[in-house]
Amino acid sequence: MFTGIVEELGTVASRQGGRLRINARTVLEGSGLGASIAVNGCCLTLVESGPDWWETDVTEETFSRTNLGDLVPGNPVNLERPMALGDRLGGHLVLGHVDAVGEVVTPAPGLVIRIPRELMKYLVEKGSCTVDGCSLTVFNLTADTFEVAIIPHTAEVTTFGARAAGDKVNIEVDVLAKHVERLMTPSP
Repeated sequence: MFTGIVEELGTVASRQGGRLRINARTVLEGSGLGASIAVNGCCLTLVESGPDWWETDVTEETFSRTNLGDLVPGNPVNLERPMALGDRLGGHLVLGHVDAVGEVVTPAPGLVIRIPRELMKYLVEKGSCTVDGCSLTVFNLTADTFEVAIIPHTAEVTTFGARAAGDKVNIEVDVLAKHVERLMTPSP
């Protein structure tokens, strides 16, 4: 489980088949073989590492359902280690399971994202949504878009400073909203 507070802006070093190598340092502290690390909000497993890089195996399913399939060497990525029990929860509860790929309509600082209409029911004014692994507060909801305010610090330490209109972003809606919906829906 993650918090949506990005710890480090990594860089894609290489992508060969299903193997992705990412240059990073901070997320490697305390992370060994088999550790989970969120990449643009997608929970991946560390399978090999060096002093300033780590590798993960990514399935075709994951590449096709996230923006990870578009990554090329040199691309920046948002990175976060899972939270430890007892740590502060600075963002919100994030699983690292991408629900959909959204599209940047308007870049930061007034970042507007378009998502599939069927996911909009999980968003509420001033509620949380994860965009590329970053916990953000949403507002100005429409039928298929929402806005988030990106402060200069966030733009500097995440991918949002480089995102342009048309870019794809990973979306994870609030898991609590999905659980409430499931509890309220009669079983088949």
